[in-house]
Amino acid sequence: MTKVKITQVKSTNGATQRQIASLHSLGIRRIHQSKEIDLNPVNKGMLNKVLHLVKVEEIN
Repeated sequence: MTKVKITQVKSTNGATQRQIASLHSLGIRRIHQSKEIDLNPVNKGMLNKVLHLVKVEEIN
């Protein structure tokens, strides 16, 4: 499995409830908070919904 580090860089003001729920289920609650997750199909789908709010970095 590939691990990625996600960091929220934009506010959720104006985001839909679905996007906010995706962030919360990924473990991100506030701006500049980072989390390391496994990149599986479920997490990848949630990331695609919030790519405009987060920064994604691949971890070796």
